Amino acid sequence: MSLVEIARYQDVYEADLAAAFLSSHDIEVSVTERFQTTIDPLMQRALGIRLMGRADQAARARDLLARAGNGEFATDEGDDLDGPDSTVRAASRGLALFAFATGGGFVGTAMPRRFSALQWAGLALIAAILLLSGGAYLWASVNGALG
Repeated sequence: MSLVEIARYQDVYEADLAAAFLSSHDIEVSVTERFQTTIDPLMQRALGIRLMGRADQAARARDLLARAGNGEFATDEGDDLDGPDSTVRAASRGLALFAFATGGGFVGTAMPRRFSALQWAGLALIAAILLLSGGAYLWASVNGALG
């Protein structure tokens, strides 16, 4: 039995998805050049990823891929993920502002470095805001202004 090229892709993952789709419709295919292109991803663009299948199933496979590309098999399942609640969103914004004020990034992934003057000023500003807000809360609770 001879193999023919059914389709050519620029991405190995797209080729794997197409192969799984065709396999679910009882069409035997194989993804070639997978190993060469996963070792050197730049080769994906140079070689392309070929989807090879049996010659007697090639027309049906190409038809199924064309129909899938036109959205015939798409379903409207919606998104089952809920959005973040307001507490998570507020905490995320606070952490982002803190990271910006103290260095502007993810310091855990970078080499240790010294803070610049602007970063020290941001850290001092955050500390002052926290101390003042804590002091105001303590003063309000002592003087009975909270309730």
